[in-house]
Amino acid sequence: MDRQDETLQGNEKIEVAIQALQKEATQEQLAHTLTVIRRRMKDSGQVIVAVEPSIGTTQMNLKTLQTSDGANWWYAFTSFNEEMKGADSVKSTFLVDIDKLFDAALTVPEIKGVILNPWNRTLMLDKGLIRIIK
Repeated sequence: MDRQDETLQGNEKIEVAIQALQKEATQEQLAHTLTVIRRRMKDSGQVIVAVEPSIGTTQMNLKTLQTSDGANWWYAFTSFNEEMKGADSVKSTFLVDIDKLFDAALTVPEIKGVILNPWNRTLMLDKGLIRIIK
């Protein structure tokens, strides 16, 4: 197994927790799911983010999704398998520490939060939930 996959090992626990939360949306299940994400973050866990070139610079920007209420969210995948479930396959991706992604999301005013696995085992982490995880 190559090094890239190792940084995602353990993320299946997040997927299982999100799936359980989707089946039973209780405060207890939400607290459990946030705890699982916190543990992965503290274990230097990573997620896959979609990026796009920034016009006029050599920098890359995280791609955003806009929800029906007009809010902009970053999105990330817990595995390559989750990423592939999307209607349009993501062209450029990057592995990022969960910790760094959450820190960045909290500092960008125009971002509402981070959506994990937007196509399937979805969890919308707004800044309030991100602060709880942190």
